[in-house]
Amino acid sequence: MAANEMKAQQDAAGLAALVQRAASETGAKGGGLPPVERWNPPFCGDIDMEIRADGTWFYMGTPIGRKPLVRLFSTVLRRDEDGKTYLVTPVEKVGIRVEDAPFLAVEMHVGEKDGAPLLTFRTNVGDVVEVGPEHPLRFEMAGEDNQLKPYIHVRGRLEALVTRALMYDLVALGESETVDGVEMFSVRSGGAVFPIMPTAELDALSQ
Repeated sequence: MAANEMKAQQDAAGLAALVQRAASETGAKGGGLPPVERWNPPFCGDIDMEIRADGTWFYMGTPIGRKPLVRLFSTVLRRDEDGKTYLVTPVEKVGIRVEDAPFLAVEMHVGEKDGAPLLTFRTNVGDVVEVGPEHPLRFEMAGEDNQLKPYIHVRGRLEALVTRALMYDLVALGESETVDGVEMFSVRSGGAVFPIMPTAELDALSQ
């Protein structure tokens, strides 16, 4: 088992070195993200990499324990129109598995900008996102127990799932707003309103 884990880590490090070289050769400097949306390399098949719902990355069945490696891989993630998620470099595109969202929102700051509420989230891979029209929030009810799950648009078609602990803090900021003629329990950020659920439905759940 130890030998297998070591090989997986070495293989992941080799893949990371390839990604890093590709990024440096295409002008992703100064901490900027590689322009993966502009790359159109050939599809080279799927690799045994998975992002679990709790944000843990696995390669060949082994957790990737080195955060810099995870951060590097996260910078070349892309979700295409087919709904699948890929690692993309200028020379190849490989498919990976994502159990839920590729990122987790792990920290939230409640502030103001130009006198209006502004929510800012940090993801588990270091992205900082201000919620607003360009980075909207969406909410869905999922699972057999209808669990409320908030998602934040990060970039491209990639989203971050708000952790359950933060979800309670986020919902606590909600107020009833009229949206398209319907009373909706919603949160405001960046000059936009993001409905969570109909107020009547929330009232029914609270009874």
